Amino acid sequence: MAEIVNLRSARKARATAEAESAAAANRARFGRTKNEKRRDDLEQARAERTLDGAKRED
Repeated sequence: MAEIVNLRSARKARATAEAESAAAANRARFGRTKNEKRRDDLEQARAERTLDGAKRED
């Protein structure tokens, strides 16, 4: 015989699991330290300078 499942509890458990996965994704995306953000900004600026320095005049 099939196991009886409380649909409300199952729905809440699924919502909780989805919220946890979304929180983990946000931590990975936005959870960077100030030094990491600064390093990335400096690397981006260096790459832009390198590209601008390599441009040919028209």
